[in-house]
Amino acid sequence: MTTNNSTTVLPRPLRRVLQNFCLVWLDGDFDESKENYKTSIQHLRHVVATITAFTDADQCVDFLSDIEDEKVLMIVSDALGQHIVPEIQALPQLHSIYVFCDNQSIHQQWTKTIPKVKGVYTQIEPICEALQIDRRNYDRGMISISFDRIDPLFMYTQLLKEALLEIEDDDAKSIKELVEYCRLHSDASEITLEKIEREYRDHTPIWWYTGPYFIYSMLNRGLRQMDVDIILKMGFFI
Repeated sequence: MTTNNSTTVLPRPLRRVLQNFCLVWLDGDFDESKENYKTSIQHLRHVVATITAFTDADQCVDFLSDIEDEKVLMIVSDALGQHIVPEIQALPQLHSIYVFCDNQSIHQQWTKTIPKVKGVYTQIEPICEALQIDRRNYDRGMISISFDRIDPLFMYTQLLKEALLEIEDDDAKSIKELVEYCRLHSDASEITLEKIEREYRDHTPIWWYTGPYFIYSMLNRGLRQMDVDIILKMGFFI
């Protein structure tokens, strides 16, 4: 099950968890220096900020097993998928699996018996579309806070509300601070961050919130976990 190349690529340690999920890509031939992989990563970063790629299946399983605070969306290559997916499908942190292959018909049969496999794909664009849908559906499911937590959080929420009201009404400054915060604490792509900084005033906050960016997930996670740092940095969206 282990490939010859045991290098783990793309992880960025010491980053805060700013979204509800991360993307793991297992492919024995993964090489970000190759144009096809580089292009695929660029597409994926428009949907998911955190991408961790592995060429070694055992390292990938160890990584998945250690995840506690996020759900995992996983892309797996055809060469490894049929062997590893049955072994990892029961992991509670594993939310969805997308099989990336050259021949759909070969892999559609065995994937039918595994509910977490969302589809078999030969191109990255349909995977991005499926990721976008699953990410949004999962985020929506995490928005609500159970009623038994409302009372203990009430006073804390009121204090936080007062802090938000004191934030200066300066969108340019707020956007700049948010972008710098994300550069330090998230894996959001530089292209996305530059777009937000450059074009924020061209659209409404709702447009950005509902668009294919990390803002929706980051803000919802901040509100759900009452993460003061995230909420204050994104206060102008609220």
